[in-house]
Amino acid sequence: MPERTPKANAAKSKIRAHVEHVFARQKDQIGLFIRNIGIKQAQAKINFAGLAYDMNRLIFQECRTAAG
Repeated sequence: MPERTPKANAAKSKIRAHVEHVFARQKDQIGLFIRNIGIKQAQAKINFAGLAYDMNRLIFQECRTAAG
């Protein structure tokens, strides 16, 4: 294996870890399950799940900041 391959994999895995945790939380806590007919409905469901995740994250950050 070339020397640059492990370095590239390490860089990609850091990004993947952040993204996969978000999707796992959406799937588990928000109950994201896409079973729709049509791409527009599926996109809307994903967008609302993302919005709900962002709002939960904002509330968490605000409470953490207020607590000191």
